Amino acid sequence: MQKLLLRLIINAIALWVAVTFVPGIEQTSSGWLPILGLAVIFGLVNALLRPVLKLLTCPLLILTLGLGTLLINAFLFWLSGVVGAQFGIGFTVSGFWPAFFGAFIVSLVSMALTLLVKDELEGKRKK
Repeated sequence: MQKLLLRLIINAIALWVAVTFVPGIEQTSSGWLPILGLAVIFGLVNALLRPVLKLLTCPLLILTLGLGTLLINAFLFWLSGVVGAQFGIGFTVSGFWPAFFGAFIVSLVSMALTLLVKDELEGKRKK
């Protein structure tokens, strides 16, 4: 349960960074609660659709040496925005390039925070 909550917080921070720095990604609601709701939606969309999309596009991923994964990430980021708008979270992605750069930023921030937290947790276990 702690790992799931930590993943939710990391996704929320990464989404906040994307909303703050990528033009074309907007959040009309204020506060952290909509960002946490979007992080839940983002996690569910990724958990449910990413494996299916990777399986269906496996030849494309092999042909592009894995760079097709960036397109899948952009699509899932855009889809999270659409689902978030349907639930009234107030998150919009205005096109392909904002979705692409938003997904890229979320991936980088999420990876960096995961490495930081992983190092902290490993340091606590060794002592």
